[in-house]
Amino acid sequence: MSQPPNQQPARPGAPGAPSDQPGRGHSGGPQRGAGSFAPSTASIAPADMERSAEIVRTITEVFQSRVVGQENLRLSLLTSLAAGGHVLLESVPGLAKTTAASALASAITGSFSRIQCTPDLMPNDIIGTQIFNYGSGTFTTQLGPVHANVVLLDEINRSSAKTQSAMLEAMQERQTSIGGEIHRLPEPFMVLATQNPIEEEGTYVLPEAQMDRFLMKEVLTYPRPAEEHEILDRSTAGSLTGPRKAVKAVSLEDIRFLQEMVDAVYVDPAVKRYIIDVVFTTRGSGPRPVPNLTQSVRVGASPRGSLALMRVGQAHALLHGRDYVTPDDVRAMRYGVLRHRLVLTFDALASGIKPEQIIDAVFHAVPMP
Repeated sequence: MSQPPNQQPARPGAPGAPSDQPGRGHSGGPQRGAGSFAPSTASIAPADMERSAEIVRTITEVFQSRVVGQENLRLSLLTSLAAGGHVLLESVPGLAKTTAASALASAITGSFSRIQCTPDLMPNDIIGTQIFNYGSGTFTTQLGPVHANVVLLDEINRSSAKTQSAMLEAMQERQTSIGGEIHRLPEPFMVLATQNPIEEEGTYVLPEAQMDRFLMKEVLTYPRPAEEHEILDRSTAGSLTGPRKAVKAVSLEDIRFLQEMVDAVYVDPAVKRYIIDVVFTTRGSGPRPVPNLTQSVRVGASPRGSLALMRVGQAHALLHGRDYVTPDDVRAMRYGVLRHRLVLTFDALASGIKPEQIIDAVFHAVPMP
């Protein structure tokens, strides 16, 4: 299993070190084969698997026509879309966060809204408002830009706490409240939020309750030299920015079908137990607790983290042509699922310990089934 390019080696003081053998925990014993996690009968029909693969291929082609490299980002966006979750993208400026979000939206024949977050952005600017009609003497409801299938929130940490709380209802409840009336959001609904970690002036830290609503958090890294060379080549050829409307696209019905197939992916009880052991280990317990973990982690992953690991594992398995989840599916997206669900202590932050180091230590400690 390939590792993200931004992985850091465990530094002194970090609780544990990354495992050298992705298929083994500390037990060192023999591991079950991938086939042993499969159901006795196929949980998804071959025709449905082929349709799912075709949907994924179409979205991938559109994404790669607009974005150079960033394979981890592509996989995270596709996985979250299939799982029906939201994604938080973090990086320095200029690493194609907005381009990637618009590329994903252009691959879907649904509605797309982009909201540029600023400190003076009000909740009504996002969810909508009621307008009084002097002619009829009645109020009419005007829905805001959040009522779209794909919503891009640029620099979400620049919006005020009141605006962030309005987004919390939309992201979790899939509805908005305008003038005492409930308005359901369209299905599918996906929020792609971006934030810049280096500009602190005029920003508001996202509360933990809202961070937990994001299924995944992806941290983008700089492109490799060959990829940056291709970016320059595309720029000189005039093809760096692709058309707003993709040549090929999938329908909303295709996305709903893909999400239904994720629901049907089989999860063996041993894999569920593995997920529970991992999450409990982040809380300082588990079958083999990591020594001194509580010195670095103030709050571990919640039950929503267990649900996210399982859901992302199901989506990852489907994207790779399987109708069952293996422990490697859980490990593959571990950084994106858990990095924003661990609250580090001040000592850990002061020592420069990264969440990825702690996640590696946890997965190293928990034996694989």
